[in-house]
Amino acid sequence: MKIESNLKKHKINPANKTTYRNFPMVPKVIFGAGSFSQLGDILLPMRKSSESPFIFMVDDFFENEQFLAKVPLMFNDEVIFISAEEEPKTAQVDALVAQIREKYSELPSGIIGIGGGTLLDLAKAVSILLNNKGLAKDYQGWDLVNKPALYHVGIPTISGTGAEVSRTTVLLGPEKKLGINSDFTPFDQVLLDPDFSKTVPKDQWFYTGMDCFIHCVESLTGTYLNAFSQSYGEKAMELCQEVFLGDIPAEDSRDKLMMASWHGGMSIAYSQVGVAHAMSYGLSYVLGVKHGIGNCLVFQHLEEFYPEGVALFNKMMDKHNIQLPKGICANLTQNDFDVMVNISLGLEPLWENALGRDWKTIMTPERLQALYEKI
Repeated sequence: MKIESNLKKHKINPANKTTYRNFPMVPKVIFGAGSFSQLGDILLPMRKSSESPFIFMVDDFFENEQFLAKVPLMFNDEVIFISAEEEPKTAQVDALVAQIREKYSELPSGIIGIGGGTLLDLAKAVSILLNNKGLAKDYQGWDLVNKPALYHVGIPTISGTGAEVSRTTVLLGPEKKLGINSDFTPFDQVLLDPDFSKTVPKDQWFYTGMDCFIHCVESLTGTYLNAFSQSYGEKAMELCQEVFLGDIPAEDSRDKLMMASWHGGMSIAYSQVGVAHAMSYGLSYVLGVKHGIGNCLVFQHLEEFYPEGVALFNKMMDKHNIQLPKGICANLTQNDFDVMVNISLGLEPLWENALGRDWKTIMTPERLQALYEKI
């Protein structure tokens, strides 16, 4: 099913070509089942010296001897296991950066993130802050990073977030949930090994996969849509429907969802996300709801904005017997709602993409709170 927007598109002014963004892309990528075994060969030429370690930041799901035996450690390389139970925080980034600086006499040769969106975002953020002064919260926003990040590698172990290809690293800060959006954020190398997703629990597989699906819906129906974003978004949408509505072998499903995540992330690189992501950020900030399920909790109530997308989403939930929790916002105070609404409405590019330049007249604080109250 092709999803199209009924909104009038406003294109970048072709009369002034300096308004077009020159976005970076991941320069190197390897794809294939079992490709993790090639990581050592990839890293070897990037090592600065025997005193300059590679730091592997890994989801603690993999904290076992079998996995460690596969990690290509040399000299003073270090593996740091990190829980992905909570969304990544600016304070967490600052603590990791301080820990690494204190422990080693030289800056690391690189940072390798192995896990889902949380670990990938942490790896990107740490690689930036190790080479830039200040705290992580200072860089939440758009194009605030002045110096290149350290060499950093992303290895997703679950598919859907698009973090492996995006130019942002989304963090919970003291005042807001917002990404470090910069040309220095994308990974220098990505390794896509579908075998990692064999062990993902079904509900997590669905919620994270829906992050990709919702990326596609929001990109393809947005006012920022252009041929670049559309080409990636349509392919990602096609792959999502094969995975979540078709009946294909498990190996094909893993391969296709990994590539759907890549294409979905590329689609929003030159566009933006929309209402679901804007609302999910507020939900996460106040209640700590993780991003994938947060998007699902919001998206189910957005039929007025994305009718075809929500219809497909409901079919996917029915096919996979997914039951979303209810009453998430039932016990919130008015102050909680105010914070949630303010966080969400602060993400202006997302709302403009979703609703157009007059979005503030469409999505009032009262209307947004009413949507949150449904969750």
